[in-house]
Amino acid sequence: MAALTRRLLRPVHTLGKFVMLMAQAVSSIGEVSMYRKNLISQMTKIGIESLPIVSLAAFFSGAVMTVQTAYQMTGPFVPKSVIGSIVAPTMILELGVVGMAFVLAGRVGARIAAELGTMRVSDQIDALEVMGLNSVAYLILPRVLAGVIMFPVLYVAACTIGVGGGIVAADVGGYLSAEAFVQGAQMYFNPFDPFFGLIKAFVFGFLITSISCYKGYYTSGGAEGVGDATTEAAVASCVFMLFADLLLAAAFL
Repeated sequence: MAALTRRLLRPVHTLGKFVMLMAQAVSSIGEVSMYRKNLISQMTKIGIESLPIVSLAAFFSGAVMTVQTAYQMTGPFVPKSVIGSIVAPTMILELGVVGMAFVLAGRVGARIAAELGTMRVSDQIDALEVMGLNSVAYLILPRVLAGVIMFPVLYVAACTIGVGGGIVAADVGGYLSAEAFVQGAQMYFNPFDPFFGLIKAFVFGFLITSISCYKGYYTSGGAEGVGDATTEAAVASCVFMLFADLLLAAAFL
């Protein structure tokens, strides 16, 4: 009975530890001198170094979506510009931000969990605390802040490149001209769409980095524990990101 109770209460215990860790990180935001250099380093790793893979994924996502949309729009009474009016909003609202976040959950989330997990099992985090440093402010806060800052930037790049990939695929494939694609994209453009995408990028950036930090910071069990934490960070980030995507869509759309 006691074992069953502990198992049922484990999610509540995990959520409590996560909230306390994030609260400690937020309360350390005034210690700028401690994490400023680390913040710049993490912004480079999360943002600039992730740009090539995000750009590649976004370009081909936009191109493939254009080709598939053109395949569906085969009726003689459907104007070709409809392709642009479907591809562009889909990239801005969903595919650009969610596709980017899935890529970054594997690249960024797994790296963060592996870094912190290795530091935990090798007692480097304990050594920082023995020296009087706030390990949360030094290790976790800059990673979470970097995710919150850089994910919206990567989202803008992903949407721009994704729509550009759609234009290239449409023009090169002979489905419609670039001018017709842009005309269709402008026809049903809603100014709230990119704003909503930025909100999602902000939330996803927080979720992926904070969950990965939590998994890495509380790693145990040596090398096997680091591997488990890395896997759990990527999987949990994707699951909670999809859940947040649904909640945000229900709340704002």
